[in-house]
Amino acid sequence: MEEIRITLKEGASAPSYASAGSAGADVRAYLPDGVVTIEPGKAVLIPTGICAAIPEGYEIQVRPRSGLALKKSITVLNTPGTIDSDYRGEIGIILINHSDAPFTVSHGDRIAQLVFARYSSAVYTVVSELDETQRGSGGFGSTGV
Repeated sequence: MEEIRITLKEGASAPSYASAGSAGADVRAYLPDGVVTIEPGKAVLIPTGICAAIPEGYEIQVRPRSGLALKKSITVLNTPGTIDSDYRGEIGIILINHSDAPFTVSHGDRIAQLVFARYSSAVYTVVSELDETQRGSGGFGSTGV
């Protein structure tokens, strides 16, 4: 298990796993001065009060909570969002309201999941042509729905 060093603003909560088999750690809203209402069709950046030192070669992916998505039509706008290993600012979660009703976020509400993941960097090499495959350039449903 890797360690991620974090700092917390006063009253913020550390990410936590809901069960032993959880891949994502729940992250909570940091709104000590009140609530934020997300109007239908609108997106809002919700602070978490967390800053992290992610080890090089890793990222934290920000993903929606399935219960909020199913029951309230609230999801993470840029999912999965990526928090890079060289970022040291406060983690913010972009929530969007896909419902027809305003949605209120309160301090301490679980708003997203953070998944710790290894990644590899690539070297992008420009060539004159690519090798052929059975699929070719077919995309966007070309293999069926």
